[in-house]
Amino acid sequence: MGHTLAEKILQKHTDQEITEAGQIVQCSVDMVLANDITAPLAIKSFKAMGATKVFDKEKVSLVCDHFTPNKDIDSAEQVKVVREFAEEMGVTHYYECGEVGVEHALLPEKGIVGPGDVVIGADSHTCTYGGLGAFATGMGSTDVGAGMALGETWFKVPPTIKVNLTGTPKEYVGAKDFVLNQIGQLGVSGALYKALEYGGEVVDNMSIEGRMTIANMAIEAGGKVGLFPVDQKTMDYAKAAGFSGGELMTADDDAVYERVLNIDVTNMDPQVACPHLPDNVKPVDETSGLKIHQAVIGSCTNGRIEDMREAAAILKGRKVDPKVRCIILPATPAIWKACMAEGLMEIFMDAGCIVGPPTCGPCLGGHMGILAGGERCIATTNRNFKGRMGSLEAEVFLSNPAVAAASAVAGEIINPAKL
Repeated sequence: MGHTLAEKILQKHTDQEITEAGQIVQCSVDMVLANDITAPLAIKSFKAMGATKVFDKEKVSLVCDHFTPNKDIDSAEQVKVVREFAEEMGVTHYYECGEVGVEHALLPEKGIVGPGDVVIGADSHTCTYGGLGAFATGMGSTDVGAGMALGETWFKVPPTIKVNLTGTPKEYVGAKDFVLNQIGQLGVSGALYKALEYGGEVVDNMSIEGRMTIANMAIEAGGKVGLFPVDQKTMDYAKAAGFSGGELMTADDDAVYERVLNIDVTNMDPQVACPHLPDNVKPVDETSGLKIHQAVIGSCTNGRIEDMREAAAILKGRKVDPKVRCIILPATPAIWKACMAEGLMEIFMDAGCIVGPPTCGPCLGGHMGILAGGERCIATTNRNFKGRMGSLEAEVFLSNPAVAAASAVAGEIINPAKL
């Protein structure tokens, strides 16, 4: 029987023969991740196990990105716990202050995760690394605490949905639109504990950053992982980031899929996920005219340099509507510096944007852009649950960076092509 990508990667991390979806297998892990919210709980479980050292100080990443710079005493105490644990264990990949970025942008950028890896993280968007061909998935802090101690965990081999992306996209339509459209078709639980495996000519031509944007939102359809084949483009990206290892990898021709979803992107317009679920997806023109109070461009979904360039192309020579707060958050220090070097920061500032440090802040309603009751925001983030970005009476719409930037200028949701 041929293997899917998920099965192939897991097979390389277990001595058990993988024969079918649903099988329970014990696998070694290449990286264990936690952040300033989840690491303290993982550390508590780690110590409750009686563990005294992490299984490999090079294979644990602790990234304090959600409430940093610390917004209050509680968040400072959280980071203090993580900082002291990292020092005690000699964890190599500990990040805060000027080195920290949004974890799912930071780790690939530093070559810490890469093709063929098995990665577990106490954060649901750990699946982002599937864009690099890694079996990466979010887990609870207790499981991650055990992973830090043992260097292994168990998985139920997921059945796979194959998603074929074909056609030629219009201007202002890209990876975020493809994945929103897919989530709209599958629903928020349509891929529950399943692997999403992407292919087709659109994927072949897509950047690694675009692939990570799609993999990032696999969880929004309930997916266990979102996986892209490892092609030469992937290998080149990983090597340039400093990752050693990995190999070209595709699914077997006779792999067994639970379902195949074909999406022709040729006539697709920019997509917008309306409140209060990521599967409430409409073409942008069906939401046009809705007044907004805030736009957020950043996060682990769309805070990379490609996203910054896309937003800047819209904002250049224009002004943000005076009644709108447009918040720009480059996802890592390196992306911040690239924005400076390319002149994007000047464009953002001239347009009247607020440019902040790398942080997850507003995406989860933490800080740096909380919504009041009755306010409406368009964001390049990944979730629009009720209360996600602040008040339960606020509304969050999800879009690509061009739509968010154009909407900030117009003061209402708009198709960039009509700006």
